[in-house]
Amino acid sequence: MEATNNSNSEAVSKPQLIYRCKRCRRIVASEESIVPHERGKGEQCFKWRKRSGNNGGEKEPTQCSSIFVEPLKWMQPVQEGYVEEKLQCNGCKARLGSFNWAGMQCNCGAWVNPAFQLHKNRLDECYM
Repeated sequence: MEATNNSNSEAVSKPQLIYRCKRCRRIVASEESIVPHERGKGEQCFKWRKRSGNNGGEKEPTQCSSIFVEPLKWMQPVQEGYVEEKLQCNGCKARLGSFNWAGMQCNCGAWVNPAFQLHKNRLDECYM
């Protein structure tokens, strides 16, 4: 009986995480389109002039303030062939992030290449 219970629980679809524009609530990304990256070493990865703070004190690892996604159809500058540009919501034109085919550095210190970065503070996370 346990085997049938396991197959039934797998058949029930779990809710999918989606990201919406915070201003107009248009869906801009889903959990499937996220590109995972390994955490960097935080502020140690940045040039010394970019970040200020105590170099001697160990800090808690910073949480990533952005998500990186695959290029999506709504990303108009990508479709137009730009190498790097800001990403705006198609609904309300709010700036959601930016992209660069050469890559970008996350605030955790990791490099993501190519980078299609959406800022978490401009998005709402919800389950569907």
